[in-house]
Amino acid sequence: MNKNIIYIGTALIVGLLAGYLIFSSSSEDEMAVKDLSDMSDTHDHSGETAEQMWTCSMHPQIMQPEPGDCPICGMDLIPAETGAEGLSANEIKMTDNAMALANIRTSVVGKGSMDGNSLKLSGKIRENEEANAVQVTYFAGRIEKLYVNYTGESVGKGKLLATIYSPELVSAQQELLTAASMKESQPALYKAVRNKLKLWKLSDKQINSIEESGQVQENFPVYATVSGTVTEKMVEEGDYVKQGQPLYKIANLNSVWAVFDAYENQIASLKTGQEIKLTTNAYPNKEFTAKVSFVDPLLNSATRTVMVRAVLNNSEDLLKPGMFVEGRIDMSSERSDEVINVPSTAVMWTGERSVVYVKTNPNEPIFEMREVTLGNTNGESFTILSGLESGDEIVTNGTFTVDAAAQLQGKKSMMNAEGGKTMTGHEGHLGMQEDNSVENTNEANHSQMKERIEVSNKFQNQLKQVFDDYILLKDALVNDDAKGAQQAGKQINQSLKKVDMKLLSDEKAHNHWMTIQKELNTSANAISSNTDISKQRGHFKHLSAHMISSVQLFGVNKDVYIQFCPMADNNKGAYWISLEEEVRNPYYGEAMLTCGEVRDTLK
Repeated sequence: MNKNIIYIGTALIVGLLAGYLIFSSSSEDEMAVKDLSDMSDTHDHSGETAEQMWTCSMHPQIMQPEPGDCPICGMDLIPAETGAEGLSANEIKMTDNAMALANIRTSVVGKGSMDGNSLKLSGKIRENEEANAVQVTYFAGRIEKLYVNYTGESVGKGKLLATIYSPELVSAQQELLTAASMKESQPALYKAVRNKLKLWKLSDKQINSIEESGQVQENFPVYATVSGTVTEKMVEEGDYVKQGQPLYKIANLNSVWAVFDAYENQIASLKTGQEIKLTTNAYPNKEFTAKVSFVDPLLNSATRTVMVRAVLNNSEDLLKPGMFVEGRIDMSSERSDEVINVPSTAVMWTGERSVVYVKTNPNEPIFEMREVTLGNTNGESFTILSGLESGDEIVTNGTFTVDAAAQLQGKKSMMNAEGGKTMTGHEGHLGMQEDNSVENTNEANHSQMKERIEVSNKFQNQLKQVFDDYILLKDALVNDDAKGAQQAGKQINQSLKKVDMKLLSDEKAHNHWMTIQKELNTSANAISSNTDISKQRGHFKHLSAHMISSVQLFGVNKDVYIQFCPMADNNKGAYWISLEEEVRNPYYGEAMLTCGEVRDTLK
């Protein structure tokens, strides 16, 4: 009995213990589930999948996908701000301050909307080759005297140009006098001698004068056979000339040619007979009208352009050969309701991709990059074939700055279609691009995001000297002057040595300038040690990127224009700074002088 009681008691205790454990565990599980449920109700997981980027507190242009050291100063990287709550992965929100500084403006696109339904072309005034003439001598001899001695002189038909001593003409005159004495008996001989003199362009009056005087004329005059302006003097007094040798080139400037270069994507919009309106810097308030007379059937494979020509009446002698002109052809608006046109300032083009920035929130400055397909270029506008819809609001001024903001935060941008890995530590200060020149362009873009740093007037004046030398370099490249570019590169280095870094009391300014100065030195050295202008232009791209950064950060007490050529650097595109709004391309010089556009203005 005692054993049974013990067994029953033990079983009871084990049962109670097991029940306690089972029900206690179940209760805890329920509590845990409840707690998790409560947490899921209150905790937002939307940000947990976002990629965390790491940056340097002293060099915010550095962005890495994981912690580490700053490649510039070695400081520990800190988590970067993930952006405004509610933004999608590739949206960028601008501050009101940045919007104001960059003068960012937007416009709503729509079918047939926005001005610019015209084709704009850049070109030069040239002589009308159809009205040009070459004044030649019709007999051999020695030039005794020239009566027209400089280019630009106007001559009229019949004006005395020169006198020439010609042994052949002396002999021919003697033959004339002999034949004249026998003209009754040998009229055929007399007629043949007179005709011989006429072949040398002697007039009947001159021949009769020789015959009547009975004297041989040693120095014979040469008269102008056309009227016009002397554009080239080809001989000097005392020169011996052959029969038919040119003496002067004479252009009739009563009409001139306006010759333009049109790009491939503009060819479809051009045809002969179109009215073209021209303006020039010499007469900014005067507009000239002409008609397109010729569109070259051959494409220039080097510049990818065709030549377009118009003939202009120049009876008032206002237009001078060599003068730059802008032409505008108003396009037909028959299909304007079927297309979307946007200003050229809205589009960023890398040569392979064209992008715009769309405002995704109508009430806040939130933007997102969007790739578009371009149609024809109509002067100041592009036709958009795909990528935009009627009603989209896009950035039309300050696109350069918005793109810089996107790159800085690792979003999709012009140079980085994927986003997220734009700026990684040791693979480059600002990009994982394989081409260093692309990184340098990005560096220029990032500078647009930085707000102006206040510095002393003394420092700014020292920087301005560097900037002035940069402009000399840019102008030398525009003029295809490799030697001048080499000298300007040396001047930049000399001016950089005179910039006193101690004038920068702000640590942020000090660090920025230290980085920029090093890069400017490197590029200027490379240019000054090179005589190959193509290599100089390659280094100029890198130099320009950092010069843009310095001007944006510190200012040079001037308004400057940031200009862009999409065809430079094998269609990757390249930027430069200019003091003039008119484009003069340093990457191609005379070959494509007007290729490019103004992308931004720094005040």
